[in-house]
Parts: sequence; structure tokens; C-alpha cells
Amino acid sequence: MALRVLTPFALGYFLTYLLRAVNAVVAPDLVAEIGLGAAELGLLTAAYLGAFALFQLPLGVLLDRYGPRRVQAALLGLAALGCLLFAAGRNAPMLTAARALIGLGFAGGLMSGFKAIVIWVPATRRALANACVMSFGALGLLMSTAPTELAARTMGWRMVFVALAALTAGVALLILAFVPEPDGRPAGDSLRQQLLQLVRIYRDRAFLAIAPLLATTAGTHIAIQTLWAGPWFRDVAGLDRTGVANHLLVTALAFLVGILGSGAIADWFVRRGVSELVVMTGFLVLFLIAQAGIVLELTAFGLVFWFAFGMSGQVAILAYPWLSSRFGVALSGRANTAMNLLIFVAAFAIQYAIGAIIALFPPGASGGFDPRSYQAAFGIFLALQIVTFLIYLANLKLFRMATSTDDQSGHGACKTHGGG
Repeated sequence: MALRVLTPFALGYFLTYLLRAVNAVVAPDLVAEIGLGAAELGLLTAAYLGAFALFQLPLGVLLDRYGPRRVQAALLGLAALGCLLFAAGRNAPMLTAARALIGLGFAGGLMSGFKAIVIWVPATRRALANACVMSFGALGLLMSTAPTELAARTMGWRMVFVALAALTAGVALLILAFVPEPDGRPAGDSLRQQLLQLVRIYRDRAFLAIAPLLATTAGTHIAIQTLWAGPWFRDVAGLDRTGVANHLLVTALAFLVGILGSGAIADWFVRRGVSELVVMTGFLVLFLIAQAGIVLELTAFGLVFWFAFGMSGQVAILAYPWLSSRFGVALSGRANTAMNLLIFVAAFAIQYAIGAIIALFPPGASGGFDPRSYQAAFGIFLALQIVTFLIYLANLKLFRMATSTDDQSGHGACKTHGGG
């Protein structure tokens, strides 16, 4: 079952993260060939996140109604087309539109895998299963660093995207060929009923208490790791292009360590009756400390802070099994994508806003961006995360309430916990 169900979706998420982060490496090529400024580069790269976010709510309805197999295969077909269009792009608007199509196509990269896990994996093991699937995203992030830099120098960034289109189409066919359909028929609720259930999710008091924290922390990590970490290493740390790629490789390795480590730790605690959210909270404290070190430019420990940043930035995934348990199997797709929407809207806004803040400063002496601009931009969003963390801590009592016990039917959670 792991080979037939989890691996194909994990390969899809591998490509999701590779394409999400690839611009951190090819950005110099885009700037040199297309003539992009900081704000344009931020908008172009964030177009992926914007389209990704906008499709999350329809995605949740589709996953709950038609299952992850058909939905993910169709979306990956769109992503392959987007890669081909990006390879052919000649100006900023064309590249931005193609990047948005790629983001739309990969909108189900993780959520389809999470939905498959809810269907086929016991509730007590889902945190570990989620982490295993997400670890393939870390491998995609690894591939988007030094290996992609080597490929771009060898065959050009356009051919890199042609190759990625072929790989994406291949994974879509793999999912259609090997992933089984779940037992039972598609969800019987009408579209109107499904949308009303989605409104209940967004009105849930515990959801509203945790959502700002997950959106700002995970959104900031995505925004920086997939774009602005590369320019920071160049402009603040003073690294050349190879050095930037190698340092991005280190942060990607940290991401892999953090995903697998947090999943294993959460798995151990959950089987002993401790909530995933307790583990998540501890990792988020580390994430905030790491950002503080980066903002303060404590360069003697710079790589240590960046390693901690990469390791702890996506522990928001530990909230997804909690969401699935709270709202039940039948609503799990919508509950997860409802949260994912907020995370990627935040990632889109933060990635673009960082570029806009950087653009307010004069260019750096070496032709890059002013090092002070990163301190200002990163510092603003660190402060915002601290505020949302305090809001979460102030509402901890909401998370001690019993979650849905009807995990197999998916009913009861929204009825008994639908706040607002």
C-alpha cells in the first residue's frame, strides 16, 4: 500500500517543491535575460503561490468528492503545460502567467497525499505518514539547489523547465496507473452542502485561533526559502553563485531533517497520548529564534541559524492530522485545504511584500540589493509571527477540548465544535 498509494503522491510533492523553489537558483538568469527588478522578481515567483492558494478551496471540495487519484493526475497535467509555457516565456507577463499555471497544477501536491493518508492510514500513524510524504518535498527542495544550478549551467534554464514538464507528466500517468480508487462512491453531499460545511470550518473557534500562527510562520518560511534566501546569501553573506547554491543545499537538508524528525517525534508522542500541537509549538519556538538570529545578522552563527530556519519552518504540517481528527474523514480534504489556503495566501503576500520592501532601498554597491533591506523586511514579518504566536498561546484552552471521535464517518466535529 505504501508503494501504490503513498509513493506516487510523494513523487508529486517532490516536483511541487522543486518547482516552488527553483526560482531561488535561476533568479540570476531571469534577471539578466528578462531584466527583472526586485519587485518584479518577487511578483513573478509569488504567482505560483497565488494561484496555488486560490485553488485550495475548490481543491478541498474536489478531493472530498472525487478522491485524490483523479484530481491529482488532472492537476499535474496542467502543471506540465505550465512548465512548457515557462520555458517558452520571453517577458515578465508571459513568465508570470506560466508560473501561475504551474502553481495551479501543483495546488494538490501535498493535500492530495494527505487525503490519501486519511483514507488508508490509521489515525495514530498519520503524523508520521504525512512527514514521510512531505520529506519528498524536502528532496525536491534539495534538487532545486546545487543540482538545478548545475543543470541550468549545463543545458540552460529553459531546457530545465522542459525536462521538468516531462517528469511531471510522467508522475501524472504513474498515479493513474497504480493508485487504487478508494472504496465507496464519491461524497454524496451536494455542492451547496459541501460549501456550507466549509463555512463551518472557517467559523470553528480553534481553527480561527491557530490559523494566523500557521499562516504567518509557514508562509514566511515558504516565501524566504523558495526565493529570498538565495539573494540574502549573495547580498548579505557575500557568497558567489556556487556558494549560494551550496548554502541553499544546506537549508534544504535541514528541511529534510526537520520534516522527518518532527514527524517521528510527533508519532512517538501521539501514541503516548500527547497532541501533535505540543510538538509543533516547541519547533515553532526554535523557528522564531532562528529568524531572530538572521535578522540580527549574527554572522558568526549564520549557517547555524539558517539550518534551524530550514529545519523548523514547516512544522505547521503537524497541525494537519489534528485538523483531520477534529473535522473527520469526510471533511478532512476541506479542513486541510482551508488551512492551506491561508498559508499560501500569506506566502504569496509575504514573498511579494519582501520584494517590495527591498525595492524601497537603493541598490547595493555590488549590483545586488541593499543588505539593510533584508533586515527590515525579515524583521517586519518576524514581529508579525511573534504576535500570532502570542494569540495562539492565549487560546490554548480551545485545543484541550475533545476533538471528533467519529473519525471514520467524518460527522460530529463540525456539529459539536462549530464555533463562531
